[in-house]
Amino acid sequence: MGEVRVTSKCSKGGFSVKDVGAVTFAIQSFVTLFVIMDPPGAAPIFLGLVADKTQRIRRILAMQAAAVSFLVISIFALFGRAILEYLNISLEALQAAGALLLLLVALELLTGNTKSLSEGNNTNVALVPLGTPLLAGPGAIVATMIFVQQIDSREMGIALIIAVIAVHVAIALVLMASTTILKVIKETGVTLIARIAGLLLAAIAVQMLVDAIRIFVAA
Repeated sequence: MGEVRVTSKCSKGGFSVKDVGAVTFAIQSFVTLFVIMDPPGAAPIFLGLVADKTQRIRRILAMQAAAVSFLVISIFALFGRAILEYLNISLEALQAAGALLLLLVALELLTGNTKSLSEGNNTNVALVPLGTPLLAGPGAIVATMIFVQQIDSREMGIALIIAVIAVHVAIALVLMASTTILKVIKETGVTLIARIAGLLLAAIAVQMLVDAIRIFVAA
């Protein structure tokens, strides 16, 4: 009898097994990164930092924050392991450093000194702390590096790229949509949002620091 060949093409639709696996991988990557980066959770913090800006500037900052996050994630996806090994930096140390930076920003929000964040030294809040480490934080960086290690075909590589782009498009849309809230609240409401954002950011920073310390102790 002749050799029976099992083709990778499905009888309907013309998709290969690799294609199906790539789609599943893309969905898994998108959901994981979206949950870790948590755009809805970042929205109050974003509003607290840009409350004194015009509507146009807020939208620009939202897009810039997403772009910076995408750039940081992409760099670590390609060169993250090499960078950390060359500098002899552990992921836990990176997480602790990010936590301390977020804690400083949280204190500024809680004390009402948000202008020093946006005006002092020409600092762009879309770069720090929004783009990184709030969005492109240690969790998102590590998750992306793990996904990169799981790539074993061109289809999966393309799937991961699409997933990362889709996540950052979603981030930009969520942040831009959140700015409409500032149109309907007064100055008191803006102050309240800033305080709530500071409290949430402080909690995130403390949790990141505790997790890093716990890993250090367990090591």
